[in-house]
Parts: sequence; structure tokens; C-alpha cells
Amino acid sequence: MVEFEHFLIGCHIPMSKPNYLVGSLELAQKYGANCFMIYTGSPQTSIRVGIKDLKIEEFHSKLKRTNISPENIIVHAPYIINLCTNVLEKINFNLNFIQSELSRSSKIGSKYFVIHPGNSLNLSIEESISNVGNFLNRLFSIDKSKVVVCLETMSGKGSEIGKTFEEISSIISLVKDKTRIGVCLDTCHLNDAGYKLDNFDKLLWLFDNVIGLNYLHVIHLNDSKNILGSKKDRHENIGCGTIGFDILYKISHHIKLTKIPKILETPWKNGMPIYKEEISLLRHKQQK
Repeated sequence: MVEFEHFLIGCHIPMSKPNYLVGSLELAQKYGANCFMIYTGSPQTSIRVGIKDLKIEEFHSKLKRTNISPENIIVHAPYIINLCTNVLEKINFNLNFIQSELSRSSKIGSKYFVIHPGNSLNLSIEESISNVGNFLNRLFSIDKSKVVVCLETMSGKGSEIGKTFEEISSIISLVKDKTRIGVCLDTCHLNDAGYKLDNFDKLLWLFDNVIGLNYLHVIHLNDSKNILGSKKDRHENIGCGTIGFDILYKISHHIKLTKIPKILETPWKNGMPIYKEEISLLRHKQQK
């Protein structure tokens, strides 16, 4: 039996033909990750290959010989989904598509599915929050996968919903089945939305009081290219942005976040990811 580590650190891993999940797992191991995040297809579209193409059985067989638990493999929804919409045709599309994604996530073994709440566009914030809550209730009434949908904290770019803890809390309050809803904290988004990360204990206290730490299941660990409150959402490599290495290191090793997967979504350099170097940096506190 493989012993799982207490420090959960990983990154976004691409999944592509011909090896799909098997290839993603091999890449995660190459980077030194013990958790990772995938999209089951392109992040920009809803086009998906058949579930049989993903090589799930071979993936599960190989996974047993690693230090990666299937529950620490996060699935992320594509960016095109807007849960705030009040257009019936789009709502029905979203229901069918996300239910299919949750089914795929469940077969992969994933426990958490991250999604952006969406954009209000021409709607008020209150209407948008109500639409997201109503959508999730409809989704959970027809989906029996038990995969937890985690709302991602957003930077506030454009008309994004989820830029404050209060907005996320308002959505959660509308969801009837609280076992199916959670939160993904994104450090870059928090910074760009105006939340100070230098006193992270205070920030966690605020999160706990407004939302509840029991809802926190995933962390996107990213530095930011932007100043506090910029509302721009531009990720930077660990230690190279305005948040800084020391703060991100503290967050990644925080005692209250031990069991929560921390996922890097940092930029590539010279056309190549540097996840292996960043994971090592955070794991061992090596200096660049």
C-alpha cells in the first residue's frame, strides 16, 4: 500500500490523446505532484471524447501504485459555462453538460469539481446569485454522482460573480443539499479582488465566519502580476508576483489546510511549464 503524504501540492495537468488519463498521471509524477487538476476536454469548449477513450481502467490500475489519491484529482469545468444566465436554452445546455461532467468525474474517482460562478452581464448581482442557486438545486436534484461542486473565488473582472466571500456565501445559502457544494480559493483572484493575504490567519478567520471552513475543499495557489484590488486576474509564477513566495509558502503549509489539495495554475516559461521546479520550491523551501 502506498503511503499518502500530508503536504498536498500539484498543478494543472493537460489531458490529451492518445493516453489521456494515463498520460496525465505520468506527467503529474514527473512533476513531483501528489494531487493534480484536469479538464476532461478543452477548457474553452464543451467538446468531449467518449468516456471509454479516457483509459480509466488502466489509469486506476496505475494510480494504485502512486502516492496520489483519486479524491485529490480535481476536475475543472470549462470557462464557457455561465451559471448566472436566465436564458432557458443555455440553462438546459448547462444542466446536460455539467451533469455529464460530474458523471465523468465520478468515474475518474474525483471528489471535487471546480466551476466559476459566472458573469451577471445585464442582470443584477442579486438576480445572478439567485440564478446560480436555482441552477445548482436543479442540477443536484437530477445528478446522483455525489461529486461536490466547488465555486471558485473570482477576481471581480468584468461582471464576475463570486468576487467576495459574501457573494459565495449567498449562493451556498440557496443550495438545499449542502453536501454537494463547496469552495475553491484562488490566491491570485483573492489578491486581485482586494483581499490581503499577508495576514492569512485573519483571512481564514473571515472566510470561516462568512462562509465556513468546512466548505473549503480546493486551493488554486498562484502568484499575481497585479496590485491588490486590480480586478484583472493575471497569474504569475510562485515568488515572482505581488503576493510573494513567503506568503504562498505559508498558505501551502498552513496547518488548517493540510488535507486540502493545492493546485498551481502558473504561467509557462519559454513555452514550457515549470511546475516541477515550483512544486520542489514549495515542498522544500529551496531558494531560486
